[in-house]
Amino acid sequence: MEQAVIIGGGLAGLTCALKLVRQGVSVTVIEKKSYPFHRVCGEYVSNEVLPYLHSLGVAIEQLAPARISAFILTSPNGNKLEAALDLGGFGVSRYTLDNYLYQLAQQQGVKFKLNTTVQSVSFADNCFTLALANGEKITSEIVIGAYGKRTNLDRQLSRRFFLSRSPYIGVKYHLHYTQPKHQIALHNFKDGYAGISAIEQNRYCFCYLTTRKNLQQYGTIPALEKAILHQNPHLRHIFSEAEFLYTKPEVINEISFATKTCVEEHMLMCGDAAGMITPLCGNGMAMAIHAGKIAAEEVVHYFKNGHNRQQLEQRYTLAWKNQFENRLRLGRTVQHLFGSPVLSEAAVGVLKYMPAAVNYIMRQTHGQPF
Repeated sequence: MEQAVIIGGGLAGLTCALKLVRQGVSVTVIEKKSYPFHRVCGEYVSNEVLPYLHSLGVAIEQLAPARISAFILTSPNGNKLEAALDLGGFGVSRYTLDNYLYQLAQQQGVKFKLNTTVQSVSFADNCFTLALANGEKITSEIVIGAYGKRTNLDRQLSRRFFLSRSPYIGVKYHLHYTQPKHQIALHNFKDGYAGISAIEQNRYCFCYLTTRKNLQQYGTIPALEKAILHQNPHLRHIFSEAEFLYTKPEVINEISFATKTCVEEHMLMCGDAAGMITPLCGNGMAMAIHAGKIAAEEVVHYFKNGHNRQQLEQRYTLAWKNQFENRLRLGRTVQHLFGSPVLSEAAVGVLKYMPAAVNYIMRQTHGQPF
């Protein structure tokens, strides 16, 4: 029987695995793809994660990330707000970062099952049984669900948010562009917003969130972009001047910002599987890394202090809520100010003259260095 199995090899799963193996816990990560691969993601990381990443032996500087210190927000009509980022952050693609963490985890003794899908997880007699799509079964004392925003496992677990369809889709490109590398910009448009910031190798990540209704109305991604995104002059400039490096964009459906639970059927849920902050707040990658840290610390405590599962679940729930619950709630509140052209124009128009309010919102949706 395994000590710990992590379902999902994204940032939460990989950093959790690194922490566990460094603390003497045997861990296997199950990932449905093989590295390296792209993910729909804004690819901006708050500097709050740097002390923890360094403690795991992660040398971010080896990836030559872009260093980001300034923030721009525009309304659908192009009205612009500018602010400094207190902590700042860095830009690096998931293609590069996840692959780096995977290789580091392998070197440190984490076991991987790649190109492998978990079909079901059951719990009995204080033990989990995982049924894999290839017919294999694995037993483990601990299971951590770090599989992202939405999978069939959520259906199997009868998670409440899975019963309601989400209206949101995400689209991502990599570009060559001329925006200053220290800036991250968020551009609003009808029923959505787009983010652009520099990553490694003189590239930019351009990622936007919109509604399935918009896509259904215009039929194709290019038609949607021309009809809706081009209404913002800053976005129109990106589409006319940038060199798009993908033949097709990366697209993900059913993005849900609904409230989730961080423990399901005795599994510890981690990262987006436990709750997703709105992309407008730009801090999902840092939160995933922090969630991986919390999960690993509580699992280590479990193994060192009597294997008390009830205590593990209670401690993890409390730690997760203390760190993330208010940030997720504020993120959902902020999201309501944008997407609607009238509210977006009003919000940008007011906030550009209230820098203290802008800094407050950013501090509340970001964490402290850990």
